[in-house]
Amino acid sequence: MKGTFAFILILCLTATFIAIKKDPQLAQDGLIQGLKMLGKLMPILVVAFILAGMMEKIIPREFLADILGWDSGFKGLFLGTLAGAIMPGGPFILFPMMAVLLNAGAGIGPLVAFLSSWALIGLHRVVIYEAPIMGWKFTLCRLGASLIFPVIIGYFSDVIWKMYSRY
Repeated sequence: MKGTFAFILILCLTATFIAIKKDPQLAQDGLIQGLKMLGKLMPILVVAFILAGMMEKIIPREFLADILGWDSGFKGLFLGTLAGAIMPGGPFILFPMMAVLLNAGAGIGPLVAFLSSWALIGLHRVVIYEAPIMGWKFTLCRLGASLIFPVIIGYFSDVIWKMYSRY
């Protein structure tokens, strides 16, 4: 977490320095724009983190370990894929929830399948955006080609994680 903060801070300071060099007004405008975004996102973040905390307390660890745990095998990969496909919302909800699931005993493979499915399949986005704009033929073609990849990505992520964990 500290490394991530430091990296983002360095990027922020670099962008600020570049903006000031171009025109000091750009830096001020950028700060104002950033604060506006923070004001819009802060309520979502607060609610998402409260939801994540509540989930951590109400989901029994044994149940989670059985369906999405390290030893859940392909069942966990398929359930992670299904959950990701139907999970609505954006990253402010998804990532705190994934952190809770990881801390509660979910395996890397099912979690990566969940994330991959949310990104590749995301049925809420399919129904709201893709099918109405692109048409059902295109949508079904893309979905058909995408369905297996979250399972494959989750499987290989688990293999890589276990290989990396040996060292």
